[in-house]
Amino acid sequence: MNIDFEKGNGLVPAIIQDSRTRKVLMLGYMNRQAYEKTVETKRVTFFSRQRQCLWTKGETSGNFLNLVSIESDCDNDTLLVKAIPDGPICHKGTDTCWGEKNEKSNIEFLSELQDFIEKRRKEMPEGSYTTSLFKDGINRIAQKVGEEALETVIEAVNGTTERVVYEGADLLYHLIVMLTSKGLRIEDLAKELQVRHSPDWQKH
Repeated sequence: MNIDFEKGNGLVPAIIQDSRTRKVLMLGYMNRQAYEKTVETKRVTFFSRQRQCLWTKGETSGNFLNLVSIESDCDNDTLLVKAIPDGPICHKGTDTCWGEKNEKSNIEFLSELQDFIEKRRKEMPEGSYTTSLFKDGINRIAQKVGEEALETVIEAVNGTTERVVYEGADLLYHLIVMLTSKGLRIEDLAKELQVRHSPDWQKH
């Protein structure tokens, strides 16, 4: 990676992002030695402008930043460092230096769930319910989607809020299994809904 350390008198800003939640955690500065130590140790290390020395984030608190990847921007003078934090990052005890909660949105779990379901389809481990669905084929999977849709409707009309959520989750799970069997992603549905949200969209 060709990083231009000279432009900033030997330092480049390093934006730290949680690789799982995509939240920006903090901003620090690296010189060449800090960058090389980060790559070597897999723990994010900065150059302290105040103390004029290297410091590894977490060396005092234990809240290390475990390196996932480093990317340089288009001008090669700013780094995007993706990492997994061991705990709160700010010295004030908050998850980020902006006081935000470093939490993944619940909706993002749907993509993770489909990744897991796709892994099941490739590995087909014995004893897995998901494996049994793929073995039974698309007709059985589609039937389960229909059954769960009906159960969700029944709970919506006559059941409790908790039961609607429970059956709706079953429906969504089986729908993702069906999408996976057809080579589609839940993101494809989100994209379609996004297109429909446009005022220019016309129904087919």
